[in-house]
Amino acid sequence: MRQVFFDTETTGLEAEGGDRLVEIGCVEMVNRQLTGRHLHVYLNPEREVPEEAFRVHGLSTAFLADKPKFAERAEEVLGFLAGAQLVAHNAAFDIGFMNAELRRVGRPPLIESVASVLDTWQLAKELYPGKANSLDALCRRLEVDNSGRTFHGALLDAELLAEVYVRLTRGQHSLLGDDGGSAGGAQEDDLEPFDFSALALPVLGATETERLVHEAVLKGLDKESGNQTIWRALFETEKPMA
Repeated sequence: MRQVFFDTETTGLEAEGGDRLVEIGCVEMVNRQLTGRHLHVYLNPEREVPEEAFRVHGLSTAFLADKPKFAERAEEVLGFLAGAQLVAHNAAFDIGFMNAELRRVGRPPLIESVASVLDTWQLAKELYPGKANSLDALCRRLEVDNSGRTFHGALLDAELLAEVYVRLTRGQHSLLGDDGGSAGGAQEDDLEPFDFSALALPVLGATETERLVHEAVLKGLDKESGNQTIWRALFETEKPMA
């Protein structure tokens, strides 16, 4: 499967409010292996870059002034993405900006050029509910080195996302660490069966002190509940006959 990890930088947060793309980064992966192919473009947004956006990505109005406009690079970007699964973090944001730019040059929405879209932010929320799932948070959690990320950068973030994705989805391919598609990697059908009954697993019982402390806690709960604790009734029901 061919995937393209995709990220953008913009002049702001409102694609429908006039904000524009200033950078696009794409990294190609085939069968879970990076191919070395990438696409990186800076774009003249045809408007000023606000200070708050500059603080995020470090791309100034002056730096972008002589860069090509989106219309000049649209064909190249679409060609790189064509037929691939597009993988992005908070994909709705990046696709929203791409679609706004494509409308300006009379092109159809991005979904018509790619095979499918995978949002790693949504995937991470399912795997880590209730936790922070920004790209930085996932890099920390999955031990991906992002020490070079002083500013947000589309190509750097696409590269980080590719590594995060591989680690994020590794367990879905094999509990033994096979990334699926690795050269020479063992396939599930090739694994020898293992007889776990041969393992002598230790069984650790509670000490007398621990048992007495536990009993004291249970008695306290009994008292608080007016002797209505369910496990007492179950214990009496399941107690073997003398």
